[in-house]
Amino acid sequence: MHLFDAGYWEQQGALAGKAAGRACVLLLETEFGPAVLKQYLRGGWAARVSRDRYVFSGFEQSRPIMEFKVLEQLFVAGLPAPAPLAAICTRDGRLYSGWLMTRRIMDAEPLADLIYSRRGDPVLWRNTGACIRRFHNFGLVHADLNARNILVGEADNVHLVDFDRARIRRGDSRAYSTNLRRLHRSLEKLWPDSFSGHLESCWTLLLEGYDAERRVQ
Repeated sequence: MHLFDAGYWEQQGALAGKAAGRACVLLLETEFGPAVLKQYLRGGWAARVSRDRYVFSGFEQSRPIMEFKVLEQLFVAGLPAPAPLAAICTRDGRLYSGWLMTRRIMDAEPLADLIYSRRGDPVLWRNTGACIRRFHNFGLVHADLNARNILVGEADNVHLVDFDRARIRRGDSRAYSTNLRRLHRSLEKLWPDSFSGHLESCWTLLLEGYDAERRVQ
């Protein structure tokens, strides 16, 4: 249980930082390598009822176990996603709380943080589109594909993160299109007004990379 205890890692001096977002996400330096520890937390009106507990309908249907299993499939397929390390669903009567530990993707930044400096870089945007298409080719439907859940690492290698509530639905082109529209809305919200005209050109590059990866398959 100590693997999922934030206090334990802090006592060990293994806490390297925290990631922004609704969930409690800790960056760890462990004896088995850099890791990310995520506690599942509610947002919005549901958080007023319970911040960290969900209705229990079975261990296999709990959010940490389901996300772990999706990550397992992605890892076996060689897709650029965090490797799963451990997950736990702790039941308390009709409710449960959950944690997930994954391997940390090192030396990577969210796409959201690169908009200003890399808005004119065709490699970045084409690589992003190609990465998304690889997941869609596998059948992955991301539940929250936004510019903060796309990480860009060394040599512009692109990864996707946060697969909570993600599903494998092969051939669901409507769901894949919904993913892309959600990402576009995310970019619209983040895009600075001072160069708003660049958004659609960058989006076109992203779709070029997406379509090129489809032809490769």
